[in-house]
Amino acid sequence: MKILVINTGSSSIKYQLFDMAEETVLATGMAERIGSDTGTLSHTTVAEDGTRNTTEISEKQMDHARGLACIAALLTDETHGVIKDALDIAAVGHRVVHGGETFKDPLIIDQSVTDEIEKNTPLAPLHNPANLTGIRVAGSVFLNVPQVAVFDTAFHQTLPKQAYMYALPHDLYDTHRIRRYGFHGTSHAYVAGKAADFLNIPLEQLNLITLHLGNGASATAIQNGKSVDTSMGLTPLEGLVMGTRSGDVDPAIPFFLSRHLDMSLDEIDAIFNRQSGLKGLCGENDMRSVLEKAATGDDHARLALDVYTYRIKKYIGAYTAVLGRVDALVFTGGIGENASDVREYCCRGLSGLGIAVDPVRNKDTAALPRRINPGNTSVAVLVVPTDEELEIARQTQKTVLK
Repeated sequence: MKILVINTGSSSIKYQLFDMAEETVLATGMAERIGSDTGTLSHTTVAEDGTRNTTEISEKQMDHARGLACIAALLTDETHGVIKDALDIAAVGHRVVHGGETFKDPLIIDQSVTDEIEKNTPLAPLHNPANLTGIRVAGSVFLNVPQVAVFDTAFHQTLPKQAYMYALPHDLYDTHRIRRYGFHGTSHAYVAGKAADFLNIPLEQLNLITLHLGNGASATAIQNGKSVDTSMGLTPLEGLVMGTRSGDVDPAIPFFLSRHLDMSLDEIDAIFNRQSGLKGLCGENDMRSVLEKAATGDDHARLALDVYTYRIKKYIGAYTAVLGRVDALVFTGGIGENASDVREYCCRGLSGLGIAVDPVRNKDTAALPRRINPGNTSVAVLVVPTDEELEIARQTQKTVLK
């Protein structure tokens, strides 16, 4: 069975084609700068021996429909293709950011599903419209191929009420469903399953704290395989410090900015989502640059690193209290998988909780699940590479085979 996974943004389309027999990638690529004067498409095929062949296309005024048509053409092209025609694809899996309270599982897409996704647009105004565009265009390009929606928020629908409710007037929840939803669900679900495989313990018997650390970052407490708390909230802004997002702040700060600096709501939104986090603290939103500057003695970069890891440490402590027992702490995402210094700083001083990293194991760069804690600590500290596209493909396959 071949599954095509599509992640549509406002100006991009990421995709991967999987052969689910061995869960191997047949092709991968990205269309970028959609809607600009010149869009680009990078398409890579992967041979059985691992050889990769990349094709680059530039096209004026590329829109989502044209981008997906180009992707379909490349997938079936005599020279660059890996399938005979679109009907070789058993299903198309779509990443949808916000499913609200409606969607707890992936679903085959029909009109009622797209209607509900659209109703959740106010909760994710930057993401859901783009996801819907991808769904509608893919339905016209890949005719008669089942389309499946996989929701970032679905994994967190097991949160208990005391974890997802805000202490706001209850009517805001009853009428507008203002509550905590959480995101990065496919990543947290994937690495939780991989951690269970690595430890050779059923996921239903494990308590985990998973840390997805990338330009966006979130922490999740997983009890017996189910998400019971997570750091992101109504939107992806809440929680950990991120590349350009502030994470947790005093909610009165926007009022202060409005009243005393005469800032508009759009200006405040821009500050919190695009000008804060690591970028706000030191001018760099890429952790690699932050680490490089901190190593040269840059005080702002050092502060940004300290704030970033301190916030993560606080969530580790909080989720240890929530879970009562932690079997493993799992790092994933671009930073979590690759920044050994960040992992060390996050775990420093947590030996009282049974958490520590071994300096030699922590420097290992193998792109495989691995243990980085010393042998004498009670909590396993793991690095588990995430694969959100594969998790979407798995959930898509499971959905169409029901």
